[in-house]
Amino acid sequence: MFSILLALPLLTAVPPLPPPNATPSVVKHPKVIGWPAGKTPTAPAGFEVSLFADELDSPRWFAVLPNGDVLVAEAKSIPKKEAKPEQEKGKKESKAVGPSANRITLLRDADHDGKPEVRTVFAENLEQPFGMCLVKETLFIANTNAVLAFAYKTGWTKLEGPGLKILDLPKGGYNNHWTRNLVANKDGTKLYVTVGSASNAGDHGTAEEVLRANILEMNLDGTGLRVFASGLRNPVGLGWEPTTGKLWTAVNERDELGDELVPDYLTSVTDGGFYGWPFSYFGQNEDPRRKGERPDLVKKALVPDYPLGSHTASLGLCFYTDKAFPAKYKGGAFVGQHGSWNRSKFVGYRVAFVPFQDGKPAAAEAEDFLTGFIANENEVYGRPVGVAVATDGSLLVADDASNKVWRVTATGK
Repeated sequence: MFSILLALPLLTAVPPLPPPNATPSVVKHPKVIGWPAGKTPTAPAGFEVSLFADELDSPRWFAVLPNGDVLVAEAKSIPKKEAKPEQEKGKKESKAVGPSANRITLLRDADHDGKPEVRTVFAENLEQPFGMCLVKETLFIANTNAVLAFAYKTGWTKLEGPGLKILDLPKGGYNNHWTRNLVANKDGTKLYVTVGSASNAGDHGTAEEVLRANILEMNLDGTGLRVFASGLRNPVGLGWEPTTGKLWTAVNERDELGDELVPDYLTSVTDGGFYGWPFSYFGQNEDPRRKGERPDLVKKALVPDYPLGSHTASLGLCFYTDKAFPAKYKGGAFVGQHGSWNRSKFVGYRVAFVPFQDGKPAAAEAEDFLTGFIANENEVYGRPVGVAVATDGSLLVADDASNKVWRVTATGK
């Protein structure tokens, strides 16, 4: 059966949603045309956007080390060469071009002038690496199929050896559900790992969904594995909310129910919580494709804290805890929205900002923070994914489609 833990209902207001298939399910992939010379994304007044790094190979995710070094995971989805016809039926995602780089690059900007003086291959021969997490002198890297542990010393520009595999993870998955993010708790005693679903809405049965659509918890040596939260179709961004210390995640929801379904979301994560996938969405709205299968689980599905728009592909997440940005940004969440492919008009393609107060979102809708990625109704310059706060307080944004990393700084003007 699906890997699911149950929880008590959470009394949260559900946003008004249209019925399923109120509009047709539309496939509209963007054509990526790259950024013209001198053009950058657009930030609000009082901020400046500059190019931090270029000529990467699908930069997806970051880890910022205590000494200021920035690690960039370069990886992308790999098309299945021998997929079964029934598995490909109705599958409409675009195909990645070329092999995955499968490496992590280190960028060092010691003088904080926005131009890294050091750029080296930090780790290579990985398998679609994504999440990275430093605990004392161990750097954990989440490949698509395993979590690895590497010895690390401050200032190193390259890891030594192949690393120690501490946990196997299920490999592959629907669309871009190959990403595996990870964070450690405050005490550095537990790791939390995201594993997205292997299908859009439980399409191929239960066997391929074991340990999927979950956030997993484990000890630093890989023991004590358990499902921390389940029913999360594709949780990618992870972060600890600074006021309450609760774990939050950004979740990429399901496709093919029309333009306005289903909202991606930002939510706190309850230990043992079940968030609906695949039987229901945004609480107890039953998915018509799973109608009547598990009413018991639909009844128990938790309502996410904050909708982020349907088909926005909300992936990146970081909380802003520095003082370099204006006070309104302190404690708020930046969310990288990679952008739609299953909607008649593009949505997402931005970095959104959600202000927080007392540990909860404090605005009815997420604000634009970094925009300008959409060139016209059919073309985009790039697609933002990972977001991270550098040690100087600037915001770094991975643009995997244009192979760039953008840096946003406050000008004080």
